[in-house]
Amino acid sequence: MSWYLLSVSLHILAACVWIGGMVFLAAALLPVLRQPPYRGVALPLLHATSMRFRWLGWGALGTLIVTGVANLLYRGQGWDQWRTGALWHEWFGRVLALKLVLIAIIVAVSAVHDLWIGPRVTLGGATGLSPAHLQRLRRRAAWVGRVVLLLSLAVVVLGVMLVRGIP
Repeated sequence: MSWYLLSVSLHILAACVWIGGMVFLAAALLPVLRQPPYRGVALPLLHATSMRFRWLGWGALGTLIVTGVANLLYRGQGWDQWRTGALWHEWFGRVLALKLVLIAIIVAVSAVHDLWIGPRVTLGGATGLSPAHLQRLRRRAAWVGRVVLLLSLAVVVLGVMLVRGIP
């Protein structure tokens, strides 16, 4: 197997883990935890699940960044094109620039969610927050998750455009 094929395969697998994990949390786990029989264990279970997924998610993001750079190099987009700015003058460079900006936003927003908002929400009462403040944080966490998922899906579309061209 060529290194390029391995890199692309790892890139796709990491994207599946990243996006699949977010879809699982939003579409399967959270709706179940909102049901009355699970309310007593919802926050501790969400915290434990989120902490476990955090390592997978950040590992997937790291893999996406490393394999993304490798894939560009394998496709002939070398450091000279980056350094001189030649890469940014064609459609490929503009799409890549947009993708990189979205990735930077995803990383920043995910860090805020994972390191600040999420733990405060899932630890709930242990943090001494008022119920009203906790509810606001829960809504914020839900919106942050939705935004990261939508941005991640946009990055997938941009990645397809980089390989297949603009329709």
